[in-house]
Amino acid sequence: MALTKQIMGSSLIEKSEFFSSSYKLFLARPSLVPSQRTAVHLRRSQRGPLAAISEDLVKIVPVFSAEKPVKFKVRAVVTVRNKNKEDFKEAISKHLDSLADQIGRNVVLELISTELDPRTKAPRKSSEGVVKDWSKKSNLKAERVNYTAEFMVDSNFGVPGAITVTNKHQNEFFLETITLEGFACGPLHFPVNSWIQSKKDHPGKRIVFCNKPYLPDQTPDGLKELRQRELKNLRGDGSGVRKLSDRIYDYGLYNDLGNPDKGIDFARPTLGKKIPYPRRCRTGRLPTDTDMQAESRVEKPLPMYVPRDEQFEESKMDTFSFGRLKGVLHNLIPTLMSSFKADKDFRGYSDIDSLYSEGVLLKLGLKDEFLKKLPLPSMVSKFQDYNQGVLKYDTPKILSKDRLVWLRDDEFGRQAVAGVNPLSIQRLKVFPPESKLDAVVYGPLESALKEEHILPNLYGMTVQQALDENKLYIVDYHDVYLPFLDRINALDGRKAYATRTIYFLTPTGALKPIAIELTLPNTGPSSRSKRVLTPAVDATTNWMWMLAKAHVCANDAGVHQLVHHWLRTHATLEPFILAAHRQLSAMHPIYKLLDPHMRYTLEINALARQSLISADGVIESCFTPGRYAMEISASAYKTWRFDHQSLPADLVQRGMAVPDPTQPHGVKLVMEDYPYGSDGLLIWGAIENWVRTYVHHYYPDSSVIRKDRELQAWYWESINVGHADLRHETWWPLLSTADDLVSILSTLIWLASAQHAALNFAQYPYGGYVPNRPPLMRRLIPEEGDPEYANFISDPQKFFLSALPSVLEATKYMAVVDTLSTHSPDEEYLGERQQPSTWSGDADAVEAFYKFSAEIREIEKEIDRRNSDPNLKHRCGAGVLPYELLVPSSDPGITCRGVPNSISI
Repeated sequence: MALTKQIMGSSLIEKSEFFSSSYKLFLARPSLVPSQRTAVHLRRSQRGPLAAISEDLVKIVPVFSAEKPVKFKVRAVVTVRNKNKEDFKEAISKHLDSLADQIGRNVVLELISTELDPRTKAPRKSSEGVVKDWSKKSNLKAERVNYTAEFMVDSNFGVPGAITVTNKHQNEFFLETITLEGFACGPLHFPVNSWIQSKKDHPGKRIVFCNKPYLPDQTPDGLKELRQRELKNLRGDGSGVRKLSDRIYDYGLYNDLGNPDKGIDFARPTLGKKIPYPRRCRTGRLPTDTDMQAESRVEKPLPMYVPRDEQFEESKMDTFSFGRLKGVLHNLIPTLMSSFKADKDFRGYSDIDSLYSEGVLLKLGLKDEFLKKLPLPSMVSKFQDYNQGVLKYDTPKILSKDRLVWLRDDEFGRQAVAGVNPLSIQRLKVFPPESKLDAVVYGPLESALKEEHILPNLYGMTVQQALDENKLYIVDYHDVYLPFLDRINALDGRKAYATRTIYFLTPTGALKPIAIELTLPNTGPSSRSKRVLTPAVDATTNWMWMLAKAHVCANDAGVHQLVHHWLRTHATLEPFILAAHRQLSAMHPIYKLLDPHMRYTLEINALARQSLISADGVIESCFTPGRYAMEISASAYKTWRFDHQSLPADLVQRGMAVPDPTQPHGVKLVMEDYPYGSDGLLIWGAIENWVRTYVHHYYPDSSVIRKDRELQAWYWESINVGHADLRHETWWPLLSTADDLVSILSTLIWLASAQHAALNFAQYPYGGYVPNRPPLMRRLIPEEGDPEYANFISDPQKFFLSALPSVLEATKYMAVVDTLSTHSPDEEYLGERQQPSTWSGDADAVEAFYKFSAEIREIEKEIDRRNSDPNLKHRCGAGVLPYELLVPSSDPGITCRGVPNSISI
């Protein structure tokens, strides 16, 4: 307990005569106070000040008679977070609340004991305490303001386990914490971090619980009914249109991606039931006029419903709004220009470079005066130098060391294991590769790849030797795209192949592409549906090879965004988050463990449904699959398996690792220099160790897990309601033992933190330079005899640039991935928590968390060491970017590093 004593502040304990005599009691009911001498360094300490213990209150704790209870006074310190910016309406409302507070329309608290009154059989309650000085402090400009309230309680009151809050003001307010002083057990902390709605909007009293965790069967008698009531409130009744102020968590289908009222081109199929897909947060909006099964849309800038506490906090919203503003401006100017003339192609690489050096305005021949005349949002007026501010892109990190790096084959291979999408690469086990599609439907599926295509690049090895020695790898998008190719290629400005790329791990340790197979739908016996391209031997094949790699990148961008990023992190985690709020009390230790890993995810997913994955949204506009994007995502969900989502299971399933019980994580990588895999296993191991320590602390016996009705209800509902379309699959893990629970929780935390970070925060650093990673292609690769072949031969650079996205498509895509790659100032990273010393009243859990935090810091040092090792060619070398996506910490902005706790962007 030495670390805990240091965290709590031993000097504080030793100074007080009361605490020195009650030290054991204090530890038995721990209420931790952060110290300046914390043993483990945390980048972010707790987010707001907690009241220090009042010495006067400590000194007046009376010695009570057993015969006759007496009353004594206790105090609550209430920490409220103010908005940094208020509009005129909010300022007026705040002033009116200040006046109303003086005449009794105030904020009222009531303490609820953990014990029942033997006479009434109801929980003991204190007198009501009014929050003081609200009107006096209403004009304070501080980010956080502390108020107080006082209560009279009997000496037999017991320990408070809950507080009810009634807000009689007109406005909601954000309540961070309540700290109670004056009880013999020491200060009691109630972490709230919630919006408290006005009584006129939500008449019931808000219930907040102490930070002491309880399993359901351990709930004190005085809190049992409150525990059930709060969960019932959060579940709602499954009906009605949700108000923005509601705190109701429920399930809905993905039936709001299209807008059939705008016409048939904007209709999209419902995902869920007939087309399997995870469930999303229910909003209850009315159906569209033309399709009763489709939910009506809310278009930006109007907000989509998510439960009130899930909405972005102010600093996060400011960052996101600024990014959205940049996106509007980056896209507005090219859109205006395209209304006067056809959308422009890039004429040369200097055109692309000018987006970083000159900005969009000068690139399109426009001046600042033109922008100032446009009816843009008032926020634009804050930027005095438009060209240097919101209309100029930052140079992507991929160009920071070598502006020509994207042309190299070894860089193309490196990005398959250390780039934006390291999840598609697999060890090649059979050559030629085989399709799993139905040949009756799709025609002959034999690969066009032959041994003669790859033998020249195997450094003297036979194909079988290369397979046996784990030298051959593949990124296979054949089965993903082929069923959709006819429809994709019928879209304007879209041309795609089903691709397979073969890589060879060279003796120097560099991964290089050695063959690319391009497949089109078979249209008959004489169809030229398959072709294989290999590394260049002359000028013509060099440009052919560049075009083939660009098509592979476009396919990779689509699968990365729709399958690995959106589906495997955002969409599949949402049901687990909804079920956690509905079935796990805030007092439940597993809820306390998961809480930081659920932050903001429902909000960012709602924003994605509104703008990114919707009909004519960014994904459809900027990526190869177009309007069939979400159908590709749903197709991938049919083969998604939760038991393959842990990092070790995923690596083994892709052949990138083999089971090895002698290794710390139970697996051994077959490619040592696989930055995502090797760094990821460090993070995975730390998460799993932390979760195992935490789970075994609360569940020393597996029978306790089986009897935990809240825990079992959470897991059951996550599967049977949230993933209802796959609920009958036999691969779902059981939840019967501590090992089961450790595996399930570790997987969820891994997906929400490190897995999402590895897939998200490199999108602009790599994709911001469109030739390196085009999100779509507009031309197929011409062959001799094709009408375009002569144009290709005469000016291959012009043809290549015309095959890439247009200026409008590129700038739109760049603006979006710029926003998605940005860390906000309030980001909370792995190993950090809000109120790190008081999120739990269990000292053992807090101490275990600090050990986890220390392990994360050590992992950061190890990753830095690896990035300086010249033997690791995929992360170190001339012009090579270090692999920092799994470095836990980051500054705000686009840094290509940092592992937030949750899916927050």
